[in-house]
Parts: sequence; C-alpha cells; structure tokens
Amino acid sequence: MKRGPPQAGTDRAFEATMRTDNFDFELPENRIALRPASPRDAARMLVVTPRRSPPLRDCGVRDLVNELEPGDVLVLNDTRVIPAALEGVRVRGEARARILANLHRRVDASRWRAFARPARRLEPEDRIQFGHGGSACLAGKLDATVIARFDGGEVELAFDLAGPDLDLAIAASGGMPLPPYIAARRGSDARDVSDYQTVYARNDGAVAAPTAGLHFTDDLFSALEARGIERLFLTLHVGAGTFLPVKSGAVLDHRMHAEWGEVTGAAAAKLNEKRARGSRIVAVGTTVARLLETAAHKDGRVHAYRGETDIFIVPGHRFRAVDALMTNFHLPRSTLFMLVSAFSGLATMQQAYAHAIASGYRFYSYGDASLLWPKSDAG
Repeated sequence: MKRGPPQAGTDRAFEATMRTDNFDFELPENRIALRPASPRDAARMLVVTPRRSPPLRDCGVRDLVNELEPGDVLVLNDTRVIPAALEGVRVRGEARARILANLHRRVDASRWRAFARPARRLEPEDRIQFGHGGSACLAGKLDATVIARFDGGEVELAFDLAGPDLDLAIAASGGMPLPPYIAARRGSDARDVSDYQTVYARNDGAVAAPTAGLHFTDDLFSALEARGIERLFLTLHVGAGTFLPVKSGAVLDHRMHAEWGEVTGAAAAKLNEKRARGSRIVAVGTTVARLLETAAHKDGRVHAYRGETDIFIVPGHRFRAVDALMTNFHLPRSTLFMLVSAFSGLATMQQAYAHAIASGYRFYSYGDASLLWPKSDAG
C-alpha cells in the first residue's frame, strides 16, 4: 500500500499548525441536493481561477467545452457502484433485530467491511440474514457472521457465499448506497439505480459514486470530442470512508481510509506523452486526483499503479500530475474540502464556497460542479 499523508514536498511547519476548524463552514440544509439536475449536464458549474481577477465565474457544466482547450485530457474514473446497501435481521437465539449495513471495503472472496446501523446491536459471532433471509433461492439468500466490531459503527462480515456467488447475491439483495446526507432524508428508489452511476461506469467495485462524473452525458462527450478534448479512464473503487468526517482537532491526526485503484501502463504512457506535448491534465473528481498523485513520481511522470492508496492531500501538498480539477461541492471539515483547498488555496476555496452558498449552488453528490484551476506559486 502506498501511504498517503504528504511528507515530501510540503511545508511541515504549516502542516503542524493546521486545525480541522480551518475547513469548517455553515451550510444550510436546503443547499443539499436530493436529486441530480436533469439532464445531467444542465447542472451549474463555478469556475475558480485563483490567478485571475475576478477569481470566480458562474457557468454551467455544458460550458466545460469552452473552458478547456484542444489537446487537453479529461481523466475519468470508470468504477461502477455496486448495490452495497443491505437490510437484514440479526439472529441471536430467539432474539431478532433489524440491521442496515453499507458494504464499503472487500477483504477477501467472502468477507467485507461494512458500516452497520445500529452497530451496538452486533457482537462477534452474531448471524445476520440479509435479503430474503431463509429463502431457498440462492440469489435471495445472503447470510453472514459478524467477525469483529470496530469504532465508528464499522463491522467485518464473513458471508456464507464467496466470489461470483456472493457478488450475485449482493446484486440481488442490495440497494444503491446513497450517501448518508441523502439517505437520512429519503430512501433510495429506482431512479437512483441510474442517477447514482456515471454513464461510462464499467468496473464493478465502488460503494460510492465518483460524483463529478455524474454530470457527463453522451452529448457533452461528443461536444468535447469535437473540440479536440480527449478522455482517458482510470479506476478507483470509491469507499464509503470518503464520507467520514475528520473528528480530530489536528488535521494530520486523521487516519485516511484506503481505496483500491489502478492506472494501467498504457494510461500512464498516454498521460506522460500528452503532458510532454504541453497538454493539460484535467482530473474529473477528487478520486482521480488522488490516484494520479499516488501514481506520480517526484518528476511529475505518472507510472503504472495497481493497489490500495490512502493518500491524504492537504494544503502544503505540491501537485505533480493534475493541472485542473472538476469536482462537486464537498462537506465542511471533510478530507475532500481539504484536497480542493490544497489545489486552489484555502482562502480562495472559502471565498468560492461562500459565493456558492449565497448564489444557490446545490451541494454534495447530486449537486452542482466546480472547475478548479491551481493557486499561484506564491500560494
């Protein structure tokens, strides 16, 4: 595993003084989007250019065509969200209890880590019947044993099935794992099956969507291609840990969650070739930015990479492989807001988010987009 907290190429004195409170802000509940824009590319997009005056411009996602130049490369995450939200019944002798579990990280062929609610009702050796419980149909039967319970409502489950059989059973029994700030206000439904999936998703494994990619449509891709803007795909299986708040007072005391990703040799070679020709690399989403920075060496060249990454990008990080970043609006005190602050500058992003809130932008997974350009070298 490539460890994440940035150490080389950062201002360690500055890092040591960073407090989580620096990344806090007030967000009215009515700014949280419960449904996406329709069509997807009708969403708004705030363009943030720290090196220009004024630094903020109100645009739309469809304006991305004119914001980029021929030869620029959009890098997208082609992970596919699996139906990782499970509902079941804990069985302990004659006692029964309803349990909700969101799978978030596969351990091996039969075991998953999950966030369970209410986790206090679970102990090691408990049995949980998910899906249709005792059905004789294999696709409807999904039973598991609790192996361990951890902090934060996390448990490890060992399923009776393994490999492809387990995958089929999860697909038959599970629902779309909506983020907690949406799930707390409404249940998932048939619309989410398509809404919470990018149009280019192809590699199963994520339990949360790479939400910046939700804005793209076939028509938008056609317009970008006509302008000479290329696209390239990487894979990072987004985990539910992306929604975990930073609870520590000091930023660097936070332990970053790990996610599995892959940059193929062909993709790395293409990126290096394009950058050598002066093309700009535009990461679509923080997942792409994290994976590219994981795979990039000190000289800025991207190398093939396959494995887990827990890279934690905070102000002070020197970006090596990303020239622009398209992303949604993130939670206060989150690692994702810290990442965008590292890219465009904390003061600039505080200004951008204040503008977005005042101007009615929609936040989080189903919300509007931003196109971020890097801060000046001076900071």
